Amino acid sequence: MEIKGDEKREKIPLLTPYKMGKFELSHRVVLAPLTRQRSYNYVPQKHAILYYTQRTTNCSLLISEACAISETAIGYKDMPGIWTNEQVEAWKPIVDAVHDKGGVFFCQLLHCGRASTRELQPNGQVPISSSDKVMINEENKPYVPPRRLRIDEIREVVDDFRLAAKNAMEAGFDGVEIHGAYGYLIEQFMKDQVNDRTDEYGNSLENRCKFALEIVKAISDEIGADRVGIKLSPYSNFNEAEDSNPGGLGLYMAKALNKYDILYCHVVEPRGYSHGEIDEAHSLLPMRAAFKETFIVNGGYKRDDGNKAVENGRADLVAYGRWFLSNPDLPKRFEINVGLNEYDRDTFYTSDPVVGYTDYPFLEGA
Repeated sequence: MEIKGDEKREKIPLLTPYKMGKFELSHRVVLAPLTRQRSYNYVPQKHAILYYTQRTTNCSLLISEACAISETAIGYKDMPGIWTNEQVEAWKPIVDAVHDKGGVFFCQLLHCGRASTRELQPNGQVPISSSDKVMINEENKPYVPPRRLRIDEIREVVDDFRLAAKNAMEAGFDGVEIHGAYGYLIEQFMKDQVNDRTDEYGNSLENRCKFALEIVKAISDEIGADRVGIKLSPYSNFNEAEDSNPGGLGLYMAKALNKYDILYCHVVEPRGYSHGEIDEAHSLLPMRAAFKETFIVNGGYKRDDGNKAVENGRADLVAYGRWFLSNPDLPKRFEINVGLNEYDRDTFYTSDPVVGYTDYPFLEGA
């Protein structure tokens, strides 16, 4: 894609061009994948066209909300899917609209694993996971005990990820991001506080990461490694998925991913699951140094610390979630350094097609 000459910006680090593989990006502000829950019956809706195009600038990178890869992958009401022809066809006009504005659009692929309920599962079955460990919800009540996957079933889930990536390309996406973060199925295998297996997918760090890397390989073989990214959150404890050595886990994954030559690694800062400042003791710098392709950071960034992350070489790109939700013209606001709209947490996960979705205001005259 060619960067339009009329897009003149103050050359702060976040607004400098960046070449990510074959993609020529005009700036480094990325739309983070955000759970939206407005895809009724798991089918993307036309109102998503406005939502995504509001946040698209020429040659910008957007990552879609997480898409379930199969019926068993669902963990939230009205999340979009990417496993049926109907879902693929519904994504096409959304992707086309983003492309018409010059955006680069990646589809995030997710399996929630044990972070689900019988009500959301096919035929009311129990959710699947790496183990049968029970998760506790926010009201301190236990979820239904999950079912431990057999080895042959693990390989079927790997293939579900591959088919979902194939479907995403059929829908017109430029690539896919594998959701390996926040305590969903992939992290349920990676983290030793959840995974208590004793077979080839458990016990050692290498075995616990095997599932994730098999998915990376299967998708890369299907659509090309230059269209594949992965999101990781080694320091997160979301969905009760912790690891006794998060730094070691993150570094191992960063090094192991180099073997597959994927396009990018997207990593959540330790503060990404809280509302505080970066804990320098939990720096992502070792992962940044180890991973040889594009490194994206996410988690509580604003304008100044995003600029510092790029300027100091801690990241190539910075993904913004809450602030991009409430400020659809976020790159423009960063350019002229003006105040940001506040976000409303109460409307993050409602099913309304407008409120808390496409009704945040742009700058006047923008």
